Amino acid sequence: MPITNDGITYRAADTHAHIYPGKIAEKATASVGHFYHTDMLNVGLPHVLRERGKAAGIDRFLVCSVATKVEQVRSINEFIERKCREYPEFVGLAAWHQDVEDVAAELDDIQRRGLRGVKLHPDFQEFFIDDPRMMPFYEEMNRRGLPVLFHTGDNRTDFSSPRRLMNVLEKIPDFTCIAAHLGGYTVWEEAKRTLHGTNVYVDTSSSLFALSPEQAQNSIRHFGVEHTMFGTDFPMWDPSEEVERFLALGLSEEENRMIFYDNFARLFRLED
Repeated sequence: MPITNDGITYRAADTHAHIYPGKIAEKATASVGHFYHTDMLNVGLPHVLRERGKAAGIDRFLVCSVATKVEQVRSINEFIERKCREYPEFVGLAAWHQDVEDVAAELDDIQRRGLRGVKLHPDFQEFFIDDPRMMPFYEEMNRRGLPVLFHTGDNRTDFSSPRRLMNVLEKIPDFTCIAAHLGGYTVWEEAKRTLHGTNVYVDTSSSLFALSPEQAQNSIRHFGVEHTMFGTDFPMWDPSEEVERFLALGLSEEENRMIFYDNFARLFRLED
């Protein structure tokens, strides 16, 4: 069933969800929990995402996984493509790695698979967002009109700081990217202070648990309601709880519609 609040019905998409193959799902989920010192509320299996998401009123999911070794890129992308075929509700992002040598060939493969962009997690992959060797990749993604979803921010590291993403945007001003976690996990004030851009989007994942409604609203206003999307960071958080946290912000009906679904559909050119 769709989300209903105060008599208003909303369509919703989860624009930040991780899935893993069954044989590694429990290990991969536990590893993420260990990195963030938190108990994971789910296991990152595709059918669990769909079940928990639909129970929360979510009917589309932007799914991804992260390659920590360059040789994982193709196998992860094959997995994401396969699950997008199996689950029509899924929209897939490709994995990438900083050591990919033939950028054009790998992006050709990604587009052949019908994947709609790329997910990067600089903290897991251990590279700086503004590493010069990444610039040809960003430029080619921009040329092809493919967005990059960045894990952004962590006060324990500097790999993914909003400032480093801004360094990229100063060189590619129209670069379409999603700075996850309202622009910077645990560094939300830095994100508002340093990050801006015409085609910069943010998602709400792994943020609403820590921010007051006023703080979250301030971040959304900074980046723009039209550039903000709802996300859960599944399997870290429970989709139903994240929906409740978002609705507790008290935004208007129009703003809820934009953030829950319309911005996602526009960015990824969805027709349904």
